[in-house]
Amino acid sequence: MNRELATATKVQARLNIHFPRRILMKAGVRARWLTGACTAALLFTGLVGALCFVGTAPAAEVQVMISAGFYGVYAELGPAFERASGHRLVTTRGPSMGDSPEAIPTRLARGETADVLILDGHAADELGTRGLVRPGSKLELARSQVGMVVRAGAAKPDIGSVEAFRRTLLAAQSIAYSDSSSGTYLSTVLFPKLGVADQVAGKSRKVRGPPSGEPVAAVVARGEAEIGFQQVSELMHVSGITFVGAIPAELQPGFTFAGAITSNARQPEAAAALIRFLASPEAAATVLKAGLAPPSGR
Repeated sequence: MNRELATATKVQARLNIHFPRRILMKAGVRARWLTGACTAALLFTGLVGALCFVGTAPAAEVQVMISAGFYGVYAELGPAFERASGHRLVTTRGPSMGDSPEAIPTRLARGETADVLILDGHAADELGTRGLVRPGSKLELARSQVGMVVRAGAAKPDIGSVEAFRRTLLAAQSIAYSDSSSGTYLSTVLFPKLGVADQVAGKSRKVRGPPSGEPVAAVVARGEAEIGFQQVSELMHVSGITFVGAIPAELQPGFTFAGAITSNARQPEAAAALIRFLASPEAAATVLKAGLAPPSGR
């Protein structure tokens, strides 16, 4: 145990925090929590999250429903959380909104259960008004932008200004967008705002996303649409496309991803620990790598 205690002490020094020796030596603390995996977890979560991991709660099976935009971050950081906490994450994927039978609101409406929801922030708020999310449990995890892609080798259209973007929409032979947050925004808000809704309606295609569907970029990569729109984190890692860029800042909807605890969560403490883990400032590098931005003010 001396070696594990020394490891924990070094971590405390790096984080400028202190755990009482009696906590570190507590019989319920397993040595593996104080070695490699725990070190990573401590660095990710800081004091509050780390205290949750030091043996105060039994291992639990945490049911997570998550949309595609934040899934890359979750897939990378989730295993570290499992190793450090002893909890097991059971994951169900689906869009934040829309008419898909796999959409998170639809899943909840038909009685599927979850402890944690990770989805579009506005969708989380809507679920809160329906009593499906615990009041005060929502925590912002990342900020997101809508971007555009073309097939690899195709010319990159100009979308550097609002007017240039509008011309690109009108000139495109075919357009694809998602069946969730970004596609809903484009088709119901942005296209009408730009005065092009009627002109693009007949050449636009809504693409069903994971788990049974695919990213919009995959449709563009096959040449089935000339240009495609989705949140940047869902576009940038698909092969066979060229990322043109984010749409103009003036047209961005201000999307965020958030974590929230469901009103009927069976494992609320473990759920809260996971959300804190994913929201920690130390997770920022992974968030950025995924094509997202850390939450405001962190």
